[in-house]
Amino acid sequence: MTLATLSDVLQPALREGYAVAGLVTLGWEDMRAYVAAAEAEDCPVILQAGPSCRKHTPLPVLGAMFRHLAEAASVPVVAHLDHGYTFDECKAALDCGFTSLMFDGSRKPLDQNIEETARIAEMAHAAGMSCEGEIGFVGYDGGEQSNGTDPDEAARFVRETQVDAMAISVGNVHLQQDQSGGLDEARIGAIEAVTDVPLVIHGGSGVPAEQRRKLALQTSICKFNIGTELRMVFGQALRQSLEADPDRFDRVQLLKDVEHPIQVAARPILRNLKL
Repeated sequence: MTLATLSDVLQPALREGYAVAGLVTLGWEDMRAYVAAAEAEDCPVILQAGPSCRKHTPLPVLGAMFRHLAEAASVPVVAHLDHGYTFDECKAALDCGFTSLMFDGSRKPLDQNIEETARIAEMAHAAGMSCEGEIGFVGYDGGEQSNGTDPDEAARFVRETQVDAMAISVGNVHLQQDQSGGLDEARIGAIEAVTDVPLVIHGGSGVPAEQRRKLALQTSICKFNIGTELRMVFGQALRQSLEADPDRFDRVQLLKDVEHPIQVAARPILRNLKL
């Protein structure tokens, strides 16, 4: 069994200078493809269940799926709750077998974010699990605007919450469909100068692959969340499968056709962050 916590995979990354991919999952096919890709690249992987995934599939089912895959995997697999918004939701994830919680209090006033994140980190640590928090707000492409992370507030956040990893806002946005953007490396440097925890980039799909690799090897950024980039592969592969045979209707066959392209696309993403 290679079920791991977030700290299990991020602390070695912080010490040795690389990063681990947090891959956003939406169903069984992409979960299985991501684990297969990680095994092929001989590296850990973080399977993430975000809000849209949880709307589609209940937490107990997701926890069982993640743990089933981890038990048979040859590499460390983290069962991670992405963007948990309440204490009760985070507690439910722990009860369902998740090994890592990401509590998102980034829209809240700083004091409230610190207080609530600290409470959830304490709960996770008491269960032997990990907690990721977020300071500064990461916006959405074409939607809510970002609020960049202040280094002094980040230092206080780490000190008072005792999180195992910290998500930061440094030019990254969620749901970006191209890599035309880039991260603010000066702000990243200022944040890592006053903190000592692994840093996390949400919205990693919008970060150029070259910059992802540079930051993985040279900074405290130890986790890049990747979702949109691979969702686009899923959609394209599904369209190709349907167009290849307009009479095809079998769900199992259609999704089987999609799984391999996702695995192929995930491998270079994982490889790019390795030493």
